Amino acid sequence: QVQLVESGGGLVQPGGSLRLSCTASGSIFGIGIMNWYRQAPGKERELVAVIDSDGGTDYLDSVKGRFAISRDDAKKMVYLQMNSLKLEDTAVYQCHAQLRVAFGGRYFYYWGQGTQVTVSS
Repeated sequence: QVQLVESGGGLVQPGGSLRLSCTASGSIFGIGIMNWYRQAPGKERELVAVIDSDGGTDYLDSVKGRFAISRDDAKKMVYLQMNSLKLEDTAVYQCHAQLRVAFGGRYFYYWGQGTQVTVSS
């Protein structure tokens, strides 16, 4: 059994900070690309940040300079540090990771269940 579980969401005021965590569990033989997505009600899901196996990163334009994605393969975790939060950052945030679940096997993408981030005055 392999799964991804997010934590760290909550209610914050504009200008505040949160750090989201995502932990993979189960028998995992390799970790490739890891992403953070978000989706607000009535809106399309959007890719917020990506980090590849070499540590290279990219971000949605609207979060550049405010968010930072990082990974710790030994802990099987990916993080999203969110600073200077804005009302428009309110959404359900999900991690999305490419995992090898068998020795010599192929990689498959897995989704976490999501964690709610609400930015409100």
